[in-house]
Amino acid sequence: MKPVNPSDFVVPAPRRRFRAPMIALGVALAGVGGWYAIAQLAPGDRGVAPIDSSSNYEVTGVQVDVAGKTADEARTAAWRLAQRKGWKILWGRMHGLGPDAAPGVPDSTLDSIVAGIEVEQEQVGPHRYIATLGILFDRGRTGEMIGSVNGTPHSAPMLVIPVEMDGAGPVTFEQRSSWQKAWARYRTGQSPIDYVRPYGNGPDPLLLNIGQANRPGRLWWRALLDQYGASDIVVPEVHLQRRFPGGPIAARFIARHGPDGEVLGTFTLAAPNTAGLDKMLDQGVKQVDDLYIQALNGGRLKPDPSLTIEEPDTPTDDLLPTTADDPLASVISGIDQNNATIQLETGDVATLDQAQAALRAVPGVQSASVQSLALGGTSLLSLTYNGDLAALKIGLQARGWRLEGSGTALSMKRGGPAPAPAAAPPAPPTPAGQPKP
Repeated sequence: MKPVNPSDFVVPAPRRRFRAPMIALGVALAGVGGWYAIAQLAPGDRGVAPIDSSSNYEVTGVQVDVAGKTADEARTAAWRLAQRKGWKILWGRMHGLGPDAAPGVPDSTLDSIVAGIEVEQEQVGPHRYIATLGILFDRGRTGEMIGSVNGTPHSAPMLVIPVEMDGAGPVTFEQRSSWQKAWARYRTGQSPIDYVRPYGNGPDPLLLNIGQANRPGRLWWRALLDQYGASDIVVPEVHLQRRFPGGPIAARFIARHGPDGEVLGTFTLAAPNTAGLDKMLDQGVKQVDDLYIQALNGGRLKPDPSLTIEEPDTPTDDLLPTTADDPLASVISGIDQNNATIQLETGDVATLDQAQAALRAVPGVQSASVQSLALGGTSLLSLTYNGDLAALKIGLQARGWRLEGSGTALSMKRGGPAPAPAAAPPAPPTPAGQPKP
């Protein structure tokens, strides 16, 4: 290798990404295209949009050092070399073998399956190009070429709540943090863990705050998981300790799982200064993901059964015999299962919990789950019950709630008149000759 002469290079270019180039047509330097790293938000806005997590395979840290007649010629040759190296690394990773075992692929084919090239670090000279690159491969096209791989189990959808502790106190989505940005940068498409990564805007800071991350109660977790389309929770934590401003940063990472915060593993990393914080956190995300993958393969990353709403068992024929001659058969056949949607004004979580508890306490109610949650507004409850609507209204009145409406659209409010008392039986007739009472 030719020794590096510092005078041959200009100032190192900053990290940037390029749309997948068709190198045969030239090097395209402009065009980030349909994928991005972090959403650029206006000052004061919350939220970090995760990068695409399903369409690309990523191979990072591909080093190249190529000389050429011109700077463009050296860069083009280096990118072609990076594509070849990246393909071999990806094939070996997917098959559990070394890069040397990967089959050769023509450059024209690599041009068609490479979705993008990420410049992690580069030095550009008039006749030489030295860089560390990341190669993005299109999942659909590359998957056909990789072939069948030994199946790896995939997890249930996991809601990610990243917790960062850095001097001022723990935060999740209350404000944008370096840990949240690291999880947004991470490409989860290559992981068997199905991560559900909230943006952190809208209602996320209210619903997924640090208090919720530490709350063991299952009732509220069920509503949140249904809202975000997940089945379980993972809470990756990072504890940052800064020795002095601008100095080294020590970090302790904890991989937690489930509403009880089960610890699946811990490790520590360090950054030499503030400039190396993002790189350390990116490495921390990858190692936390490895801990979750190990737990998945070991059978420890299973959804908590208490997070699943179980329907009551229906009586079997052995426990409740009904025959044509049985008088109870006509009664049972006359009870139909009904479904309804209930509108409920939910100013806080306690109101929702109390309303669901009152519904489930009424005889005949099979389930009362949250269909749409709106704190401070009107939430929707999905109700399944046996019997008629009048009996349901009377049962709720006895528990301090009023149910209005008819059919499948109902409205539930607190309070209401108590059920009317039963009429007194008529007095027996007075025998003749006796004075009336």
